[in-house]
Amino acid sequence: MPRKLIKVTPSRLSTWMDCPRRYRMAYLDRPTPPRGGAFAHSTLGAVVHNALRAFFDLPVRRRTPEAAAALVGQHWIDEGFAGPQQAATYRDLAAGWVSDYIAETDVTDDPIGLERWVSAPIGTIVAEGRVDRIDERDGELVIVDYKTGRAALTTDDARASQALALYALAARRTLRRPCRRVELHHLPSGTVAAWEHTEASLTRHRERAEEVADEFKLATDTLNAGGDQDVLFPAQVGRQCSWCDFRRSCPEGQAAGPQAEPWAMLARADEVKG
Repeated sequence: MPRKLIKVTPSRLSTWMDCPRRYRMAYLDRPTPPRGGAFAHSTLGAVVHNALRAFFDLPVRRRTPEAAAALVGQHWIDEGFAGPQQAATYRDLAAGWVSDYIAETDVTDDPIGLERWVSAPIGTIVAEGRVDRIDERDGELVIVDYKTGRAALTTDDARASQALALYALAARRTLRRPCRRVELHHLPSGTVAAWEHTEASLTRHRERAEEVADEFKLATDTLNAGGDQDVLFPAQVGRQCSWCDFRRSCPEGQAAGPQAEPWAMLARADEVKG
């Protein structure tokens, strides 16, 4: 019998590499253990993504910086922030980021995809995921990923991103067009980090993804055969335990350090471009 392909997403791969126990709780345990509350940095990122998706759904004549800023307000939620004042500060910052981004971006062409799900068999895996934006430039697809984190990103970040590489591989199979270029658009700093992949670099990313997929598939199969879940899916403790969704169900994670405040991973308002 041919080997069954393993479905993977960038999130599934990164969760396994971050902490096998967290992987088990997120993807295997049923019912899923209770998750922690919302984090402000996740709320901020989701609002910006939703506003930009809605923006590119507008007719070209209405794609103005002012419309982009207004969409941030329409999609805003306060979950995870310290209070209404902090939430309002970051709402205004996010509106400024999105407005400035649109003012510096050619928005006259419609993207090929917005929040587009791509899925394709590649080697021993099926690479899947939802891409923030897919552009077409000079007959080739370009993967665009929005970022709202603390620090500006570099060319090395784009080159090393397994998620972007898998999106490129899946997009070109799904949409049947060449795809080599990947971009990280960091809205707080107004910068773009880009990388042009080669076949060799895409192959390296695919092979690493296959290795990780083999690891969690073997652990899952062994667990289903009666293996010890704590041996197969050990906790990998570190700073990430402070903001893990499943912290309340993990004694080792609780012992690793204090729980982070829900707004702890926000960049300071005076450190980011408004």
